[in-house]
Amino acid sequence: MYLKGSFSEPKKIFIINFFSIFLFLLFTSSLYPQDNSDCLMCHEDNSLTGTRNGKTISVFVNEKKLSSSVHEGVNCISCHVDLEGTDVHDDDVEKAKCNLCHDDIQAKFDKSLHGKALSGGDKLAPACQNCHGSHDIVPIKNLKSKVAPINIPGLCGQCHKEGSPVQLQRNIPQTHILENYSESIHGEGLLKKGLIVTATCVSCHTAHDILSHTDSKSSIARKNIANTCAKCHAEIELVHRKVIKGALWEKEANILPACVDCHQPHKARKVFYDQGMADQDCLDCHSRKNIKASIDGRSLFVDYSGLKDSRHTNISCSQCHSQVSPSHVRPCDSIVQKVDCTSCHAEVGEEYQLSTHGKLKAKNDLNAPVCSECHGTHDVLGKTNPLSSIFPINIPALCAKCHREGESAAVRYKGTEVDIVKNYTESIHGKGLMKSGLTVTATCTGCHTAHRELPHSDSLSSVNPANIPSTCGNCHHGIQEQFEKSIHSTKITQTDKELPTCEDCHTAHKIIRADSEGFKLKIMDQCGRCHQAIAETYFDTYHGKVSQLGYTKTAKCYDCHGAHDIMPVENPVSHLNRKNIVETCKKCHTNANKQFAGYFTHATHHDPEKYPWLFWTFWGMTGLLIFTFVIAGIHTLLWLPRSLQWRRELKRQKSINTDKNDNQEQL
Repeated sequence: MYLKGSFSEPKKIFIINFFSIFLFLLFTSSLYPQDNSDCLMCHEDNSLTGTRNGKTISVFVNEKKLSSSVHEGVNCISCHVDLEGTDVHDDDVEKAKCNLCHDDIQAKFDKSLHGKALSGGDKLAPACQNCHGSHDIVPIKNLKSKVAPINIPGLCGQCHKEGSPVQLQRNIPQTHILENYSESIHGEGLLKKGLIVTATCVSCHTAHDILSHTDSKSSIARKNIANTCAKCHAEIELVHRKVIKGALWEKEANILPACVDCHQPHKARKVFYDQGMADQDCLDCHSRKNIKASIDGRSLFVDYSGLKDSRHTNISCSQCHSQVSPSHVRPCDSIVQKVDCTSCHAEVGEEYQLSTHGKLKAKNDLNAPVCSECHGTHDVLGKTNPLSSIFPINIPALCAKCHREGESAAVRYKGTEVDIVKNYTESIHGKGLMKSGLTVTATCTGCHTAHRELPHSDSLSSVNPANIPSTCGNCHHGIQEQFEKSIHSTKITQTDKELPTCEDCHTAHKIIRADSEGFKLKIMDQCGRCHQAIAETYFDTYHGKVSQLGYTKTAKCYDCHGAHDIMPVENPVSHLNRKNIVETCKKCHTNANKQFAGYFTHATHHDPEKYPWLFWTFWGMTGLLIFTFVIAGIHTLLWLPRSLQWRRELKRQKSINTDKNDNQEQL
């Protein structure tokens, strides 16, 4: 009666339908599974809070982060299983159940120190969310992940750094774990160089089954630590072959040392430790000057004073001669190979193997130089030591042992390169080094590198045409910048033609001063190798003809076009651009103006398209000259018979006159 008396018929129908639909949805909603959108209807509010253990916490869920996390395809109730089938829930809800999917990891965690502390009600014990996050978990390879290798020290340091609640409340001794790790070889590799494959906290302690070092199952237990370290240091046994006489192996009777006995767990540094066998043990024999090898008779004498003054003063004999055997009466009688320098100088060794020298060595070429031939053996000195064979002033003489004319290396490329060492010593670089003592000038190793020498035809060579600008730019950086912006640079000009580089103009080993007369006169020929037609027109001009006479103060190619910063004329910075041409001319002609700069420097009478007036004037004058000579020639030829007749008449008349005179004299 109330509905009938209070509403019109259409309104009655609307209200009845609305309540019918509402009651249908209310009683049938439990038949359908919950969707994330159902939860986000409330939890997308960033001001929404709840309580847990009496504390107010935010229960806001960022939908964007959730959708981009590793759980993007997982429903909320898959983790929050206690909320399944509920529309509204109390504040104190259970934490998400990670073990439903990660049961194997959960089993490890429960047995770990963290898991036991958590199950014991320790409020400081970490749970899954403390390390991995909750709704914003991203893959470990993502640098934004909390458990990405680069972030691990900071993550673990939240609890294990000095002054943290864990350290203070548990009365843990101050061992400065995080500080020591950051200064260790592992920490520097990770935190300073971004080397994410280096060891982090989880590499040694594992991620989830962290146990005390006293637990026999722990990854850092004494009997397990070697296997843990060997995950990265796979050839650690080979490295420790350098340790002989057993001193380092048995600090205690019948007890082998563990890695941490020598390498402190969090302070591991790149240092060499005591090798057990003192150098004096080796010198008992090798200090004798008459000691020789039994195979080839070479001297095995070692001048220990030279060794102690060398770069290897802190290196023990057994570190280089790693094949010694402590079980032999003479530990070194088992050595069958030469010292492998790459055990310490791995990067240099890789470069050497790629070089021409290294490739020859790999072929067992007797002429191939090895480390000791350049650096010495026991008396290795640094390159800053004037007595060192690799000191800059000594480099030419060192390389000349093989590369001087007639020596082993020079014979290999006979005909392609001649008098390399001689040409270098007479060059501007050689004179600066050997006469002026300028040790920063270019030497053989400055251009060809010290350990990766390759032929110029190799694309990896430092003297390959593509790499020469950057090689020369190591010293001539400003010129390199100019050159790389010019039309001769491959970065600017894309062409199949060969573009000139530094050595095309300056040569490789005979480099002379650019302000010398010899260079100034020769450079025009260098330009003419590529610009032959233009060079011919230049030599037709006053500038060119005077230059050919040996006069160096007249304008050359580089005076107008520039030396290293050659640009197209239309480029605003070009020396020959309309805005700059007057200033260019003023370098020689101080009174130059626009009219003066209009002079055609390369004008030629051979180009009717570019210089039609000059072309037709030249050929017109040439034609006129030829026509004149032709007419004169014809006139001469036509006049010749009469000239000859007159000559005969004059001769006959002269003869008659002579006869008359003779007759008169007789009378």
